Amino acid sequence: MIHKGVEYSVTAVAPGIWKWQFRIGERVVVGKTEAKLNLLAIRRVQLRIDRELKKAERK
Repeated sequence: MIHKGVEYSVTAVAPGIWKWQFRIGERVVVGKTEAKLNLLAIRRVQLRIDRELKKAERK
């Protein structure tokens, strides 16, 4: 999937547990989130991407 030009993936690990990752430049960011719905997990990753892009802009 792509959000604001950043490719990311969200994968179910267990019921209610989602593993995600994305890359901005050379930096790869990975993590896990708890959510019953996949759309909620996807939204959380998109918000994280937004934060990381804003942080990268400031530098």
